[in-house]
Amino acid sequence: MKITIERAALLKALGHIQSVVERRNTIPILSNVLLDASAKGALALTATDMDVAFVETVTAEVAKPGTTTVQAHTFYEIVRKLPEGSQVGLEWDAGKGQVSLRAGRSTFALAALPADDFPKMASGDLPHKFELGAPELKQLIDKTRFAISTEETRYYLNGIFLHSTAADGVKVLRAVATDGHRLARIQMPLPAGAENIPGVILPRKTVMEVRKLIDEVDGAVEVSLSDTRVRFAFGDAVLTSKLIDGAFPDYERVIPSGNDKTMEVNCNEFAAAVDRVATISTEKSRAVKMALTKGTLALSANSAEAGSANEEIEVAYQGFAIEIGFNARYLLDIAEQIEGENATFKMADAASPTVVTDSADQSALYVLMPMRV
Repeated sequence: MKITIERAALLKALGHIQSVVERRNTIPILSNVLLDASAKGALALTATDMDVAFVETVTAEVAKPGTTTVQAHTFYEIVRKLPEGSQVGLEWDAGKGQVSLRAGRSTFALAALPADDFPKMASGDLPHKFELGAPELKQLIDKTRFAISTEETRYYLNGIFLHSTAADGVKVLRAVATDGHRLARIQMPLPAGAENIPGVILPRKTVMEVRKLIDEVDGAVEVSLSDTRVRFAFGDAVLTSKLIDGAFPDYERVIPSGNDKTMEVNCNEFAAAVDRVATISTEKSRAVKMALTKGTLALSANSAEAGSANEEIEVAYQGFAIEIGFNARYLLDIAEQIEGENATFKMADAASPTVVTDSADQSALYVLMPMRV
């Protein structure tokens, strides 16, 4: 293999590739990126951790086709430190088992492992295909990912549940995430081709990798699905992933419908006040108490070590007085998702789940479990 490639194009692809590669691998080949220069005028770079596989194709001058693998993170760091505007020459010497990298006056000899040892992730048949605009896919992820569970024992909560359903007689594509303490749900009109998709759980790592790529995409993203795999195609980049093999819980059961105490509050004022008051709460509980009376919300926090904090803000509330406690971090996470000026809280009592919605966007809904304070 002998190729020449622009540093900027190579660096961009390696930036995507190297984040898929785990830092610690017991299998050496999984630390490597596959370099495939068998196609005319192109270099395909592939990385995998056996659950997620990412392939990106970049333009290159191929003097001699071939394939090999090099250590992904080392390769990325070298290219990152090369001068801007460099032309990078790569040549694989099968006899030495090395890839030589030249750029200007810099020369590196990188250890290579055989391309035949690189695992191939079987994509299988992906019968369901539909397109999502980059802004829509970004919204699906951003409005839900903060609620993904990190508790590995409840692996079926370690991702976003994507499925088709009906809401008020309209078919929608819905994304849901929950960690048992809070739940995030967002929906949008069902794209063509997604009518019969199975309900699937997108793993957290897959979600995060897809989210990084969205910012560089202007058009649509092609999504292909089966019961066990998903593929996202972004022009010259394709990410394929296994899905979480488990049953997502019946989230509809935890969304209350009879909450009769409604508070509307300016979201920026509310978030700032919660953040200030929470400064005093212990790092472990992050507990903040909300005391509601007509027209007023009193926020308070207490800590045996640090003292106490209180703040009042004006709200639109006409119901009976109620006191309810929440984790401040969870409140702030939800407040970050509210795009309109006001957030609406619907409560029942101090022990029941609270529903939060964006007054300007009813497509997203959040459920928050209270805590004792």
